Amino acid sequence: MDADSTKCVMIIDERLPVGVIANTAAILGISLGKIFPEAVGTDVTDKSGNAHLGIIEFPVPVLKGSPELIREIRQRLYTKEFEDVAAVDFSETAQGCRTYDEFVKKIADTEEEKLLYLGIGIFGGKKKINKLTGSLPLLK
Repeated sequence: MDADSTKCVMIIDERLPVGVIANTAAILGISLGKIFPEAVGTDVTDKSGNAHLGIIEFPVPVLKGSPELIREIRQRLYTKEFEDVAAVDFSETAQGCRTYDEFVKKIADTEEEKLLYLGIGIFGGKKKINKLTGSLPLLK
């Protein structure tokens, strides 16, 4: 994995409560980590001899956006131009489920245009990611 040519970002609805923003970022990060485990560095040891599990080897900017903007980006990711960009989305439907089985059933009964996206994590070539997100500000 070449950190100079790849990029990972998250875009999260800036209007969400801080707890939901944190939860959304956590879910997106875990899901992206499953897809790209090689992005996580080796375990490290501090000067005191204590072990620390590896973390991602490059920055992951968290950008702000509206549900409409997140939907627009999600739609673009379904096109041939961005077929090589990995995307993990997190919706209000997913956030409201207590179990994964409940999520599977609800998502199967929901048309995509009815999903309200809370956030999306994307990973791919730096040029393509910048094309999608280059003008978005950081979520602060």
